[in-house]
Amino acid sequence: MEKPNATATPREIFGRNLRRVRRLKEVSQEALAFNAGLSRTYVSEVERGVRNVSIDNMGQLAEALGVPLKDLVDPDMFSDMAKRLA
Repeated sequence: MEKPNATATPREIFGRNLRRVRRLKEVSQEALAFNAGLSRTYVSEVERGVRNVSIDNMGQLAEALGVPLKDLVDPDMFSDMAKRLA
């Protein structure tokens, strides 16, 4: 179960946004990991919020997905998107 944005840690916010963007772009964890130069296990741990990801790896993941890093750390990224689509 996901925590509400108010109580989610930055690590959890990044992981949740990473997973959502990856799924929206229909990219597997394995493909994302390959394109970012990381392991699939590492990507899985980042998405679940159990891995403390470095800023360098955050940048590699954002670049591999073709999204700005700032979007992946924005706790309101998807709520803002839903408002724009409404």
